[in-house]
Amino acid sequence: MTAPALELADIFRIHGPAYLATFGAALSAGQKKALRDIAVCRTAALGGHVEQCDRCGHRTIAYCSCRNRHCPKCQSAARAAWLEQRAGELLPVEYFHVVFTLPQMVAPVALQNQRIVYGMLFRAAAETLLQIAADPKHLGARIGFVAVLHTWGQNLHHHPHLHCVVPGGGIAPDRSRWIACRRQFLLPVKVLSRLFRAKFADYLRRAFHHGELSFHGQLQPLAQKQNFIAWLYRIARSEWVVYAKPPFGGPHQVLKYLARYTHRVAIANQRLVALQDGHVSFRWKDYTHASQPAIMTLQATEFIRRFLLHVLPRGL
Repeated sequence: MTAPALELADIFRIHGPAYLATFGAALSAGQKKALRDIAVCRTAALGGHVEQCDRCGHRTIAYCSCRNRHCPKCQSAARAAWLEQRAGELLPVEYFHVVFTLPQMVAPVALQNQRIVYGMLFRAAAETLLQIAADPKHLGARIGFVAVLHTWGQNLHHHPHLHCVVPGGGIAPDRSRWIACRRQFLLPVKVLSRLFRAKFADYLRRAFHHGELSFHGQLQPLAQKQNFIAWLYRIARSEWVVYAKPPFGGPHQVLKYLARYTHRVAIANQRLVALQDGHVSFRWKDYTHASQPAIMTLQATEFIRRFLLHVLPRGL
């Protein structure tokens, strides 16, 4: 496969040092590491080894990878290994894609409290799926699923959401049989949405009560209890988006789909178009206009800022 003409590493090599000098004090250790690792990935800075053809003797130098999980060049091998492991777990049934999205009002709090709030997102979504599926009014079965966290939209803005791939059925409570869902229908999204919202709001309330949330900058007023309770009331009254896409076919289609979503970073090198005069241009889909393909151009500093929003703490 031909290497992209422009890579994220190129942008970080050229503009990363100035960005670190200007904004380094506000960056986490993980963000600084991602900037530096990606910039030197597969270059002489990381060393390498010589590969030689045993027929003609031709030699090439293969430089080492940075292995940073936010590097677009390092994720293909990890993705392939992960998918091979998952292949043995898939069942010969149809699968559904369910997406749990945090409201825009919650996203800034999530950004300042990534470890705890993203953990809440996983927990609330998982408990919601398990509880509704176990209800005899719906499926009446114990289900399993794969959940993958994404924190970005096509324009690289902060947009935390969870992709869940769920088999169309589960094990009966007495473990005696498989209970299949209705054709083309897994669980009611409105019911999922209401329970997800209630669970997540409850986890937020508990975290605030135990002093586990931090609020900085424009969010500082939320540190006061009366302001936090008012804010929590507003988000608990708003509509939360849970989206269920039409089901896949069998396991083969699921693996192809998972390959697009697992070990993915905020932007692939293939979407980068140009780096010119201190600006980065990249391809994106404008979902507000029927997913029309478009080109977005940002100052390099703004592009780097948006990318670093999606560098996660260790363990997530």
